[in-house]
Amino acid sequence: MSQARALDHSRWTASLSAQTDFSGWRDAARRLATNEIAPDDIVWSAGESEDLFAADTPLPDVAPGVTLNVPREFIDRAEAVICHSDPTRFALLYRILFRLRTEPNLLKIASDPDVMKLYEMEKSVRRDIHKMRAFVRFVEVGEGKDKRYAAWFEPDHFIVERNAPFFVRRFTGMAWAILTPKGTAEWDGENLTIGPPASKADAPAADATEDLWRTYFTNIFNPARLKVKAMQAEMPKKYWKNLPEAALIPDLIKGADRAARDMIERMPTMPAPHHAKVQEKYWSAKETPTDAEAPAHSLDEARRQAEGCRRCPLWRDATQTVFGEGPQDARIVFVGEQPGDQEDIAGKPFVGPAGKVFDGVLDEAGVDRRITYVTNAVKHFKFEPRGKRRIHSKPNAGEVQACRWWVEQELGFIKPDLAVALGATAALSLLGKAIPVTKMRGEVVTRDDGLRVFITIHPSFILRIRERADAEAERERFVADMVAVRKLMVG
Repeated sequence: MSQARALDHSRWTASLSAQTDFSGWRDAARRLATNEIAPDDIVWSAGESEDLFAADTPLPDVAPGVTLNVPREFIDRAEAVICHSDPTRFALLYRILFRLRTEPNLLKIASDPDVMKLYEMEKSVRRDIHKMRAFVRFVEVGEGKDKRYAAWFEPDHFIVERNAPFFVRRFTGMAWAILTPKGTAEWDGENLTIGPPASKADAPAADATEDLWRTYFTNIFNPARLKVKAMQAEMPKKYWKNLPEAALIPDLIKGADRAARDMIERMPTMPAPHHAKVQEKYWSAKETPTDAEAPAHSLDEARRQAEGCRRCPLWRDATQTVFGEGPQDARIVFVGEQPGDQEDIAGKPFVGPAGKVFDGVLDEAGVDRRITYVTNAVKHFKFEPRGKRRIHSKPNAGEVQACRWWVEQELGFIKPDLAVALGATAALSLLGKAIPVTKMRGEVVTRDDGLRVFITIHPSFILRIRERADAEAERERFVADMVAVRKLMVG
């Protein structure tokens, strides 16, 4: 419970129980604001009061008959900003809350100094959360039944409690602890415990897994795409001392030019060597086009029928049909555009670069993959050969219309609560008409059959943005879209 004490006839000190005590801040702010106590008349503190001899008194009750309505957007942003390390954040949030009573559109004024600071703080917290997820490295400690994993990390903000559920989802099956100067998180396989700050001396020593990290990093390093400044922006040097692979970076940079030339010389010709064999397996199965068949009686039967699909000419050059994947009782169906080069070879959707972005964003947004099904508007890879590479080519309306046969069968068997159109091609497939995705992004369109369709971009759009800051901002918007999707599934 938040407390306050009168400093004199007009000043108050509001004390929160912890640095991230959002419920305490909200309770205090509600009581103070409904009693019209101005921002300048309040001193906020977190943890113990600076004056140990002061007798704290309860905050005034909420003023009778006074309601305090604020946009949900403010609550969402405030929950993130409360994790910032700036001690003025409590006062900033209260000041904005106080102003929202008479300025309901305040958050839409991006040039307002308070709003600008709110957005900057939120962005900094979200970036810190992302860095923690990227750079935490666990070390194995103990043996047998006592085996567990521990990691040391140094965040800029108080993000441990907010970020801990992500690590629970990612590492549910192992016991672990993350130690930081701003708090600890411990998971025993069943219960999550948030504890006090730790010191570097509490962190475990290196173990054999660090050799695995170094081997993995060496093998995934792509010298042809090396951009030193961009790499250091994404992997700031402040994190290097806790990353086993960081010691390899100087030598990898030094030999990047030679490694890039070697890699180009080893590139296979287009298409992949086993392309013809895979094609023969799939396309010899059918002597007549699939569009002459009746609809399938199950999702598995539809998947088998689609292996011999010839409803449009794309089957001739593609390696194989790439059907959707996921549980038949999925609550959400994500529809992309078409398989890419890697999906075409693997025969699975969303396994290429855009798929990796998609997986990371869903994790960050807290969308449970166990209730999702992923598929594409078009089931064959459409491309243009360019030297040794196969370059993605956008499906046309006729190809999309031909493949709706499969998409609608997938939706019919799964009966999801929500479909998410990832880009314009997916929206065309789901809605049967072209729509302006940029303008309608974040909107929900209800089809004639009652299916709700959420409109957003395709994750590949983020990969095409060259400026790092712009790409990061677009990724944050995509995360926000997926958070909205998750909230649509609540209840």
